[in-house]
Amino acid sequence: MKAVSRMPKGSAYTGRLPRGCVLCEKGAKLVLLLTGVCPRRCFYCPLSTKKRGKDLTYANERMVGTVEEALDEARLMRALGTGITGGDPLSRTDRAVEAVSALKDAFGQRHHIHLYTSTADGGSIRRLAEAGLDEIRFHPPIGRWGRLAGSEFEDALRLSKDLGMDAGMELPAIPGAEKGLRAAISFANSADLDFVNLNELEFSETNWKALRDQGCDTRDDVSSGVAGSEAAARRLLRTDVSVPLHYCSSSFKDAIQLRRRIARRAKNVRRPHELLTDDGTFLMGVIETRTPARVAKRLAREFAVPRRLMREDPAKGRLEVAPWVLEEIAPELALGCYLVEEYPTADRLEVERTPLTRR
Repeated sequence: MKAVSRMPKGSAYTGRLPRGCVLCEKGAKLVLLLTGVCPRRCFYCPLSTKKRGKDLTYANERMVGTVEEALDEARLMRALGTGITGGDPLSRTDRAVEAVSALKDAFGQRHHIHLYTSTADGGSIRRLAEAGLDEIRFHPPIGRWGRLAGSEFEDALRLSKDLGMDAGMELPAIPGAEKGLRAAISFANSADLDFVNLNELEFSETNWKALRDQGCDTRDDVSSGVAGSEAAARRLLRTDVSVPLHYCSSSFKDAIQLRRRIARRAKNVRRPHELLTDDGTFLMGVIETRTPARVAKRLAREFAVPRRLMREDPAKGRLEVAPWVLEEIAPELALGCYLVEEYPTADRLEVERTPLTRR
């Protein structure tokens, strides 16, 4: 049995960590959700309402309509690779092939691309390999875990390896399904796959009812992880096989992968009036107003606030101001003033808002 190597937030692996996972841990992979469409109806699928079943493409948190927009998002975060996900990307094979080709053309062969799929279509796999895909992760349905030998997935995995790609499986660590998971790991070992990734099962807005119906509960009051999922994965890591195994916790995805990815983006998109926090978020001062241009002129005239330390945002009805400036002058203003913390993502999700005291 191989030694288990520890990672942050409870994640762990044996053998060699897949290249795609190495770059994800660094926060260096663009997350390209190619489509929310998928032929499967897995009860545990965590995809959000706004994406699930929708034929939309997102590059990180930004909805994109063209490959060039996705490449722009990759540049903003200085991506070293891309993870193509869904839905199932092979529901839109032409789009997947176009994306792989464009990413390789833009960033070179060292830009590592991995793709998740529950589809075993040989023609699509061959096209992806020819376009330059580096790593493919198959997600067979739960009913097939104990019957993979001789299946279309065995053919697809063999073809993927023959075409020069790293090939493995990505499976949810479902409590109570360890027999099937052990069978899948045993198959992976005999088929000489490159890895098996086990993900902590987690509750989401779309799967919570199905998981409750299966008797699942949350691990604790602060986690979306399913109770028993991590324990099951840790037992499976001790399986005496040579195929590398990797367990990825839900908190690792949020606290490590996501945080590091947005921090990479933040360094490239920060404006002069924004402070970059240790968490990779932006802190700014905000004045709520229907006339941000007029308020900006007033601040420049009465308080000599430099224009570069202000940004008008009519769409949100606010004037953004450097936080150290607004903290000083807020008591002099009969306006709603706040310190606002936001993610440096395309959607600028607000994390926290603190009112500044008026005089």
